Amino acid sequence: MKIISIDLAGSERKNTGIAIGEMRNNKLKRIKVLSVKKDEEIMHLIEKCLKKEGQLIIGIDAPLSLPKGRKSLDKKENKHFRECDLKLRELGIKFFPVTIGGMRVLTKRGMLLKKRILRLGEKEKKTKINVYEIFPGATADILGIKRKSPKEVVKLFKKKLGFSIFPKNVDESDALLGLYTLLLLTKGKAFLLKGEDGAIVIPRVSEGIN
Repeated sequence: MKIISIDLAGSERKNTGIAIGEMRNNKLKRIKVLSVKKDEEIMHLIEKCLKKEGQLIIGIDAPLSLPKGRKSLDKKENKHFRECDLKLRELGIKFFPVTIGGMRVLTKRGMLLKKRILRLGEKEKKTKINVYEIFPGATADILGIKRKSPKEVVKLFKKKLGFSIFPKNVDESDALLGLYTLLLLTKGKAFLLKGEDGAIVIPRVSEGIN
């Protein structure tokens, strides 16, 4: 099984960080982290993993759904928050709603990317693909580390997983934090913060993986 975390940028002109974790016997054996820009580069990486694995868990750091009752981001509507967003707010976690500025572009890109990945999964029936929405900012808050801090992420991976890995930029460190979130999910230490119109994976406890 492989876990792929995508810290998606709103534009193909900017870096998207990607972290890929290889699992064997329910243990993390290898991590690769890199930066890309184009959707085609992201899909190429996923296709390569598909050919080698029987299961893929993919997390995308971008909203992957619209608020209930909202059909588009292009028309002005008085629906700005999903139920899972409101639950984040109840937990004291700060976020940008899907309808604000650059979040509109990011949300569109994230939703389209998810569709492409699921279509790919329908063709490659030998591999099971699960696609989740992740939010490294929420993970950082719950784990008690500083957001957008590569140094904090390096310490986390060394302390909790015994991996020495050094992201080249914030995009890659956020991708690694997303990967950590998905690892917690496989261990039952993260859960889906669900609503009728979407769900976000967040850590269940601050201890991380023991």
